[in-house]
Amino acid sequence: MQDFLYAAGSFILALAILIAVHEFGHFWVARKLGVKVLRFSIGFGRSLLRRVGTRDGTEYVLAAIPLGGYVKMLDEREGPVTADERHLAFNRQRLWKRFAIVSAGPLFNFLFAILVYWAVFVSGDEGTRALVGEVAPESVAAEAGFAPGDELLAVADRPTPTWESAVFALMAEILAGGEDLAVSVRDDSGLRRVRVLSGDALAGLPDDPAILSNLGLSPARPALPALIGELSPGEPAAQAGLQPGDRVVSVNGAPIELWGELVEAVRAHAGRPVSLEVERGTELLELVVLPRARQLGDREVGFIGAAAQVPQHLFDEYRTEVRLGPVAAMGAAVGKTVDMSLLMLRVIGRMLVGKASVENLSGPISIAETAGKTASVGLVYFVKFLAVVSISLGVLNLLPIPILDGGHLLYFAIEAIKGSPLSEQAQLQGQRVGLALLIALMTLAFYVDISRLLG
Repeated sequence: MQDFLYAAGSFILALAILIAVHEFGHFWVARKLGVKVLRFSIGFGRSLLRRVGTRDGTEYVLAAIPLGGYVKMLDEREGPVTADERHLAFNRQRLWKRFAIVSAGPLFNFLFAILVYWAVFVSGDEGTRALVGEVAPESVAAEAGFAPGDELLAVADRPTPTWESAVFALMAEILAGGEDLAVSVRDDSGLRRVRVLSGDALAGLPDDPAILSNLGLSPARPALPALIGELSPGEPAAQAGLQPGDRVVSVNGAPIELWGELVEAVRAHAGRPVSLEVERGTELLELVVLPRARQLGDREVGFIGAAAQVPQHLFDEYRTEVRLGPVAAMGAAVGKTVDMSLLMLRVIGRMLVGKASVENLSGPISIAETAGKTASVGLVYFVKFLAVVSISLGVLNLLPIPILDGGHLLYFAIEAIKGSPLSEQAQLQGQRVGLALLIALMTLAFYVDISRLLG
């Protein structure tokens, strides 16, 4: 329950920030271009907080349903406008002004992402070095010559100092075309080599987010010893007498050294007793623990309520930090935002023609879950998550779907070509189609989210 509340709170905070950024774009540009703003609202429905500006008369509202927001401008199509204020109405503005006001929302989403990435690069972006741990036999990576110990340095011309950057570069390059893909690596002897992933083999990979497993690559991880760390009160491990700092040396008489071996042994004995040989200081103890059965996906596994104790500095050799100067960081931030936007457009295009899986979609449930996880890890991870979602909102809102900003921009483009606005009836029909498409998209996103939850 606590995890749910934390995820929900993080999700609402993320939505509030990103909606405020988007709507502030519309608000600020409208004010600068001489359009009167009647209301600036974060959320829909009943007002929780409300203030009226003394100088401009704008109503600032924080509403009860935090799933969107809006900027209401003076407009003759939505109500009567006095003669002395007609020049302040949105519908009376020249085409370029209306275009600027509508496009400002998505533009501010992109600017927000650039600002976040710039701040992260300047302050230092810590990540995991792109070291290969295992290569699946007969996989695409194995055919290209990848070997354990390889460190990815660049994918095509994209530097890959971390696994995060490597995964993004692989996805971007694979989606860009069906050509052979050169990956620069440093092998475990320190020599720089080039591994070439076959374009034909890449074209045959499934279109889903699990890019590394599809290629046959697993990141290198440190060997985590079978040391008991935090214990959950009332769970089998605590009831059996295990204590933090205990080292498990055998399970049912079979010697073990690593935490993963202990986890697998416990999972295989749901509801059945397990004999553990434990080192505690200079003592060697024999303890019996009864793993509680727990559902994991479509199978039942054992669970004892114990976490691993992570030795200090265990992960140091796997970590790296990317830190740039202010000017270089701005170029990198703009490039990352552009690359992310193009990647999202490519994925959307491939989904529309049936070449990409709908598993690439994330609905509110997945976004809330990710918000909670990133917020629990740290501020840097949370703001990077905000940047990705902000780019997604910018890209989504620019799609030429009536009811979205991109739909209004499409209307303006038609107006520029034909010399007069579309009829109100045509715009109304377009809004209905756009609303139906948006409802269908949200329904699909919810379906994918629920499918993930159900395994």
